Amino acid sequence: MMIEEKPALARPAPFKFEPHHFAPAAYNLESSIIRDILKFSNQPGVISFAGGLPGPDLFPVEEIREAADRVLTHYGTKALQYGLSMGYSPLREFIAERVAMRGGVQLSADNILVTSGSQQALDVVGRAFLEPGNYVLCCRPTYLGALQAFSFYGARYAPIEMDNDGMMVEKVDPVIRELHPRLMYVVPNFQNPSGITMSEKRRQLLVQKSQQYGIPIIDDNPYGELRYSGTDVPSIKSIGGQAVIQLGTFSKIISPGLRIGWIAASRQTMGVFERVKQCTDLHTNEFAQYVIYEFVQNGALDRHIERLKVAYHERRDAMLRAMSEFFPDTVTWTKPDGGLFLWVRLPEHADATQLFNSAIEEKVAYVPGKPFHPDGSGGNTLRLNFSNASLENIHEGIKRLGRVFSTLA
Repeated sequence: MMIEEKPALARPAPFKFEPHHFAPAAYNLESSIIRDILKFSNQPGVISFAGGLPGPDLFPVEEIREAADRVLTHYGTKALQYGLSMGYSPLREFIAERVAMRGGVQLSADNILVTSGSQQALDVVGRAFLEPGNYVLCCRPTYLGALQAFSFYGARYAPIEMDNDGMMVEKVDPVIRELHPRLMYVVPNFQNPSGITMSEKRRQLLVQKSQQYGIPIIDDNPYGELRYSGTDVPSIKSIGGQAVIQLGTFSKIISPGLRIGWIAASRQTMGVFERVKQCTDLHTNEFAQYVIYEFVQNGALDRHIERLKVAYHERRDAMLRAMSEFFPDTVTWTKPDGGLFLWVRLPEHADATQLFNSAIEEKVAYVPGKPFHPDGSGGNTLRLNFSNASLENIHEGIKRLGRVFSTLA
């Protein structure tokens, strides 16, 4: 009896990958240069001044652990459930009171939308206001994260030059008349990347231009409570009131890993922002909101901020001293009164991006300044972060950079 041999199973044809048809806005996205540089910064022995990182040695680990225990003990499943898109109401009330206290404006929880860090706040603003081709009036340089968020919605930019008093607002009229920007975006306190603080006179003038032309101001304020010298300047929010949209975050004053920020705006504007936010997430991390609210009770946040200010003040001064000692006379830099950053200007012919490779050879990292310039200028500039390094590493890292910069004619 013959056994009929069964034919072998046919093998499927090899899978051929076909690129997906991404939307142009997604396909054309560029990765963050800061995230790319962090890959080099993590190499053994490299002293990094690149990331905009708070000092991890100052994170309130024990206090956060105790706050989390209280949340789980007293709220349990409630803190682990879905929440409101606007955010945890007691935390929104706390934020409203704090912004009002510091800004001299009347706010309630209805004026606050909790977000996943201030980067989501920028995304919500971009979704709500921008269409392809719309212009955003901003500083030159300006915060790279804002450029990334707004560019996804097709924004174009009208950069205004800065001096030691911030954006040169007196130059905006012809730009506004020509380009009709949809938004004005500023980081007025210890700006990322320059460290410059906008003067009160310029803030008042910016509010006047906003009212004259009917253009909303986005007052991005992640560093306002981190002042180490000089005197406080009234916030743009306090000058412009409900017409100003202010962004804030706990990332720099508690921990970035908790990812809790907020938008403070008028109730009418907030209605739009709430609906826009629901397109990106149903609600911000509820548990983290509960934990932060527990942490900030009984003045704990103010005490923690004072510890940060003492430490960062010392690190800023250490970097300034080292730069005076090791940088050549052809290099200049800002002397910020607060925040996390210093801004360095090399001779005009120098290219900070090309010099980065030499810096890595010296085992030190920074962020080239060109990506912070929406018009492609700033090739001879760079940003240094002083909050995420020990005093010893600040001295040694600046010494290494001094060797790199000494090669410039």
